[in-house]
Amino acid sequence: MLLEADTLVYDNDKNTVTAVGGVRIDYGGNRLVANRVVYDRKTGRVVASGNVQIIDSSGTKIYSEEIDITDDFSDGFANALRVETTDKTYFAAESAERKGANLTTFNNGVYTACAPCEKKPDRAPIWRVKAQKIIWDGKAKTVRFESSRFELFGLPIAYFPAWEVPDPTVKRKSGFLLPGIAFKSDLGVGVSIPYYFALSPTYDLTVTGRYYSKQGFLGQAEWRQRFNNGFYSLKTAGIYQQDPEAFDVNTIDSGRPGDPNHLRGMVGSKGLFNINPRWTFGWDVLAQSDKDFSNMYQIGGYEQAVHQSEVFLTGLNDRNYFDLRAMHFDVQEIYFNDNPLARQEKQPWVLPTFDYAYTPDEPIAGGELNVNVNARQLNRNEQDLICAEPVDLSVIACPNVATNIAGVRGIKGSNGRVTAEAEWKKSIVAPGGMVITPLLALRSDASYSDVSDQSLAAIQDDATTLGVGADVRSEFYRYMATAGLEWRWPVLFSSVNSTHVIEPMAQVFARPNEQDVSELGIPNEDAQSFVFDASSLFDRDKFSGYDRIEGGTRVNVGVRYSGAYSNGVTTNAIFGQSYQVAGENSFAAPDLVNAGAFSGLQTPTSDYVGLVGFATPFGLSSSVSARFNEQNFDVERTELKAGLVHLPVALTAKYAFIAAQPLYGFPQDRHEATLAGSLRFLQNWRVFASGTYDLVEHVVTSDSAGFAYDDECFSYSMTYSQTRDRITQESTTSVGFNVSFRTIGDFGTSSNTFAAQ
Repeated sequence: MLLEADTLVYDNDKNTVTAVGGVRIDYGGNRLVANRVVYDRKTGRVVASGNVQIIDSSGTKIYSEEIDITDDFSDGFANALRVETTDKTYFAAESAERKGANLTTFNNGVYTACAPCEKKPDRAPIWRVKAQKIIWDGKAKTVRFESSRFELFGLPIAYFPAWEVPDPTVKRKSGFLLPGIAFKSDLGVGVSIPYYFALSPTYDLTVTGRYYSKQGFLGQAEWRQRFNNGFYSLKTAGIYQQDPEAFDVNTIDSGRPGDPNHLRGMVGSKGLFNINPRWTFGWDVLAQSDKDFSNMYQIGGYEQAVHQSEVFLTGLNDRNYFDLRAMHFDVQEIYFNDNPLARQEKQPWVLPTFDYAYTPDEPIAGGELNVNVNARQLNRNEQDLICAEPVDLSVIACPNVATNIAGVRGIKGSNGRVTAEAEWKKSIVAPGGMVITPLLALRSDASYSDVSDQSLAAIQDDATTLGVGADVRSEFYRYMATAGLEWRWPVLFSSVNSTHVIEPMAQVFARPNEQDVSELGIPNEDAQSFVFDASSLFDRDKFSGYDRIEGGTRVNVGVRYSGAYSNGVTTNAIFGQSYQVAGENSFAAPDLVNAGAFSGLQTPTSDYVGLVGFATPFGLSSSVSARFNEQNFDVERTELKAGLVHLPVALTAKYAFIAAQPLYGFPQDRHEATLAGSLRFLQNWRVFASGTYDLVEHVVTSDSAGFAYDDECFSYSMTYSQTRDRITQESTTSVGFNVSFRTIGDFGTSSNTFAAQ
């Protein structure tokens, strides 16, 4: 023990040492500071008085006017004390007693995780717990409150005879978690109570019981386990619905008329393991009784509208990449499988998909070589048709099949493809700063299809309606060779306050025609989503996937610009056009989804595409991209984005217009604007709102508003949102709230949803 003081008085008769003035005692990692300390050497007790402060070996601070404690700081008694832990939690009490260095009992105590207000330290914190007795067990790592009440902003809101929470230093401990609440018109009011089992440092279990006033008891359990190189989880949930008729008739949730859907459930698992620094193995799979269970009952981690179940193996080393995975898309929807809008049975099993990319570290013939391999295998149970106009839900196929099919997204049966591609290119800087890049590429594809005669006949009928061929072959092989040349001439202009780079650019790619595209030698499964804009202007192959390949000789021409100013503002722009100068235009050759139709590339001279953007150092940024008709300069597609993030304000605005693409499944213009913003005020408060307006149907498709408060110990949020059907304008309203108390837990829901009448 080291004792320091202005004055030391030794009383040999009483065997005491009295220290007065600036007393400081250090012992075993503990420190005591006081105005006066009396140390009884016979009993080993220390009585400190006058602005007493103790900092124990864990860093916990204790303040009092008088403390009676043993010399090893393990046992003691104090009046009118305050305690501040290293986790910024606070205790105060009229008196307290400590025993065995672990157990501290506070009489008429107060507990909070909110720091005292510096300007008004006597003001009540945002929340606190007042209890007749607070027992802090440092060994069991628990804090128990007896005869307690919970106060919010100084007002009592709840009374508890006894309850217990984990010690603030504990991250995992068995016990009840805070309950949650939810509401839906077809489920009723739902109250959930979770219980957490901390079974070991590496695995745990959470069991949740949720009762809905209309549908009954929903049970959930989730097992989690972590290893040195990864983790996995297993979740299960189930319910026996009391009132399936509360759902809309003829939906999955209700069941068939006369055969209501009572027993429903799911099993899901996720995992991720690092085999070594280069290889990763994982999965995310979902199996459920019907396709809308997890979405309807909002099962955490599996409630997405489209859940991608997959098992994968990934390798990454420098510039080399390997990815092998099996996938299935679970479309969680309310429709039965024979409803024309139902999509689940039309989703293929991807067994498997494979990607490999290899780039040698050393140059090849002075240039860069890239090798890519892609393979896929699909199995689909139902043919996936695109209806060209809204359908009547009472029928089980596209109405007016002879004229109403806009495309075939996928064929029934099995089909697979293997693609290998090698590309070599070398950049040469010529005199004057011009950059010339020759390019050579060679690609080959092999595919096969296993389609029943019945499915083949159906495909032929659909293809006839669309005016295309449909020779789905059991085996098919094709190749594509490309010779290309790119020319760029970046020119730098600079002044005292800015620098600008203008870069005219041209490309030419010579290649044979795409083979047998109109005969559907390879079904188009992965090259359907196609957008021609400024970002894809200079792509060698502008299709989005491997099933289609660009053929013929094409020239891409444009100019790029970038600027930087001394005040931190940056600008950028690009503008150009593409030309099919020889051979067959792949974007004009139809397939079963008409991927190139209305793309802007289907004519020998493409539409114009451009993009302009800027960004500022004070958070304002904006960009606009557009595609203009090459004959009359009409706008065919445009997107505008703007944002401002400059505290306390944050604003974002988006505007999009896409002209009608009837042969691509969109018979009407798509035209909408979105605005969102938030404002922070009074340091901890913020309000936020957003809305999306359909300028074609003249309806606000979605809007939301809310407010929130958050600080270091407490947060609260309240949201209100509405969504509306673009055609019927029927609306669904959602109200959500969440309250979080640091060290205590969260309460509330983000999915308070009910149907508006």
